Amino acid sequence: MSSEYIPERAMFIFAHPDDIEFGSAGTAAKWAKNGCKVIYVLITDGNVGSHEMGMTREKLAEIRRAEQTAAADVAGAQCVFLGYDDGHLQPTLALRKDLVRQIRKYKLNIVVCGDPSFYYSETYINHPDHRAAGQAALEAVFPASEMALVFPELADEGLAPHKVNYVYLSFNRGKTNLYVDITDTMDLKVAALRQHVSQLVDWDPEERMKEWAADTGKKVGFQYAEAFFKVTLQEVE
Repeated sequence: MSSEYIPERAMFIFAHPDDIEFGSAGTAAKWAKNGCKVIYVLITDGNVGSHEMGMTREKLAEIRRAEQTAAADVAGAQCVFLGYDDGHLQPTLALRKDLVRQIRKYKLNIVVCGDPSFYYSETYINHPDHRAAGQAALEAVFPASEMALVFPELADEGLAPHKVNYVYLSFNRGKTNLYVDITDTMDLKVAALRQHVSQLVDWDPEERMKEWAADTGKKVGFQYAEAFFKVTLQEVE
């Protein structure tokens, strides 16, 4: 199934800077171009992902926040940084509350997050931070964000319960039921990914990213596409 639905408000919740660019920035850019308010929630600052001598966690966090902000600007999104440590993420109640706060604040139609499965294939184990981020996002969406008696103290911040319409799971190998045509925003996806200089170093991602998106698009007749597993919680009226 393909979709041209453009939400009014969408949030992409992922563990690390660059996760969104690799998986779903083409969709984010498409929605933003068509008037959607797009928010990126980065749970960690990616502050251990470096082999550079003399690098510190604090300095790397600053670099990666700046890169992610630049990447979001390319796509037309805004960033929320939660500041958790890279490599130590767990789907705690504290994290769930932080995510419920953001969901209630922005009153989202769609939450995009990663698949929390342990295994994507016979040769790939999902990163622990990715699993934790996906699990925490799903548990924040349902049922916590819509239940007034879950984290009732958020009402003191003026945040009322909110029911999300749809969840789109990215990085969902083998469980795809929705394809988004990103032909018109493929170049924006590549340009956004290029902002992550500290991670890419000398690698230009254009050829590989277009190859992956073309392989996905072939399944439904698009030049380039991104794939998701869509969960419907409440249809948009």
